[in-house]
Amino acid sequence: MKIAIIGQGGHSKVVRDVIKAMEDAEIVSCLDDKFKADFFHEQIMYGPVSSAKSIAVDFPEVKFFVAIGNNTVRKKIVESLGFPEEFYATLIHPTAQVSGQSMIGHGSVVMPCAVVNSDAQLGAHAIINTCAVVEHDSKIENFVHISPNATLTGNVTVREGAQIGASATVIPGMEIGEWAMVGAGATVIHYIPANSTAVGVPAIVKIKEVTGGV
Repeated sequence: MKIAIIGQGGHSKVVRDVIKAMEDAEIVSCLDDKFKADFFHEQIMYGPVSSAKSIAVDFPEVKFFVAIGNNTVRKKIVESLGFPEEFYATLIHPTAQVSGQSMIGHGSVVMPCAVVNSDAQLGAHAIINTCAVVEHDSKIENFVHISPNATLTGNVTVREGAQIGASATVIPGMEIGEWAMVGAGATVIHYIPANSTAVGVPAIVKIKEVTGGV
């Protein structure tokens, strides 16, 4: 699988390592708007994000991956490109444990040592970061980010664009509203409304109407 990475920040460094660890994948292009024109270096094409459209036409075998950790920016880029979902690669690190009964959406990544258990469903362009756990029957919608070491116990729902902070825990059956933020180390035992930030043990909503979505 030939992959064009979109984004050249910190998150993309980890994504590149995931691709390198996969036996059937290779990086053929790196796109970011810090590049003003296309050029080649060590057999990899570099260029602005707009070059993705010409790559899609000239090299239909290439899959794309938006390697940007910010959920809002990731969604904006996906919407601006307007590609069908099958144009995007799904990346799973070889050390991740992913149930054959789970579903992983296009453009999503499961990082090293993460776990996705039976009947979990991940939407498109989601991030399951290093050592995160998504337990059975949980539902992760599009553009969600589950941060390192976070744990979603059984039957948790995380709505579009939400982020679960590092080492946070969500007890069974809870729902995190769209574009909400759960702080690092928090323990969620109640519903977290959309566009809010929740912190603490147990997690308490501290900020409402945070900027989120597009």
